[in-house]
Amino acid sequence: MKPASESLQHPDYILLFDGVCHLCNSAVQFILKRDPSGSIHFASLQSDKGKQLLSRYSYDPSELSTVVLIAHGRLYTKSDAILHVVRKLSGAWPLCFYLGRLFPRPFRDFAYDWVAKNRYRWFGKQEQCMLPTAEIKSRFLD
Repeated sequence: MKPASESLQHPDYILLFDGVCHLCNSAVQFILKRDPSGSIHFASLQSDKGKQLLSRYSYDPSELSTVVLIAHGRLYTKSDAILHVVRKLSGAWPLCFYLGRLFPRPFRDFAYDWVAKNRYRWFGKQEQCMLPTAEIKSRFLD
């Protein structure tokens, strides 16, 4: 996790995802349905906003192999990002945060990297980033 070099004027939780990945887009839809408070906002890694946010944290904007969560001014990647996201969801999902933390990060990230490496082959790839509907558009950063 990296702190920002300057303070952000954005929502407390921003999830940067691979906008052309079917698995990633499905995960965004999953999160939208289980984040009733609307605290998690989104931007694709490929977008100008995504690249701008990553550069604020000295993170290579061309790195598209991981999900990135910016939470309260700190950057989380891979399994740490996922665990912090599920912590914000409704239902029993926050329990996954605590259970997941029982496993060492290298083990969690190994599993994450294996799925990330195969995600296009298993789930496919879109030609362009998802366009949010009018009702969820406010959750996506321009």
